[in-house]
Amino acid sequence: NNKIEESNMKHIYLNLKRFDVPAELGGVNRIADMKEWGKYIVENTQEELKKYSPEEVEFAMFFPEIHLFSACQAKTENSPVQIGCQGVFRDDVAPGKNFGAFTTGRPAAAMKAAGCETVIIGHCEERNNLAGILAEAGVVNTKAVNTILNKEIKSAVDRGMKVLYCIGEKSEELEQWQVELGLKDVDKSMVTIAYEPVWSIGPGKTPAGKEYITKIARFVKEKTDGMDIVYGGGLKQDNAAMLASIPEIDGGLIALTRFQGEIGYYPEEYLEIISLYMNA
Repeated sequence: NNKIEESNMKHIYLNLKRFDVPAELGGVNRIADMKEWGKYIVENTQEELKKYSPEEVEFAMFFPEIHLFSACQAKTENSPVQIGCQGVFRDDVAPGKNFGAFTTGRPAAAMKAAGCETVIIGHCEERNNLAGILAEAGVVNTKAVNTILNKEIKSAVDRGMKVLYCIGEKSEELEQWQVELGLKDVDKSMVTIAYEPVWSIGPGKTPAGKEYITKIARFVKEKTDGMDIVYGGGLKQDNAAMLASIPEIDGGLIALTRFQGEIGYYPEEYLEIISLYMNA
């Protein structure tokens, strides 16, 4: 129940999802060979990011697991880029117990050993996956999903990894988020919240407006004793200034940088979004 100290630190996150799949295989990667993809992204952003003060803003990139090594190896001395993974397993390696036999799972110990400093947990796509598994058994249970995510957060934090914890709603039923359950017994100083307005994300949907985002940010800060919250519905060129003008919003989560034509993620457009946000 510890009150979070007020901070002016901004947080800019990049969720690279599966944007590594080449266009000829149905994906949106047109920027680099699959083997060089993680390295390419770090090399083409980190020098430009050094112009921002580390006391002012932190940058974290969440890579698909296959790219972690090349991304970490591309970091230069004093690189401002924190390398993160896209999830950890709800159980972890424990001496004398489980030595790490979690087939298909990503134990936090392995992600820490791979060089990860941070992890994204509870993204709407992960929540949909967990809910879908339960639905196969005929179960609808939001509490169970949040309990599993809580275990994942604890596993990451216990290994010294920071967490970006995503919450959001498909309608306005805010109480169903169970924010407190996901954060139960967690060191909140290691966690930042990302708000994803799931109902407003995607082609043809009306994006959440400033008034609504402000209302939700205040609601979440009240529920979490003032934790930092970033906008997880997509920080982009056309909303950077608006989001920067909301005092309760502490940053944003970038995914795609181009939404028409050759859609996808492009490092130069990522840097432009950050400049628009930081200079607004």
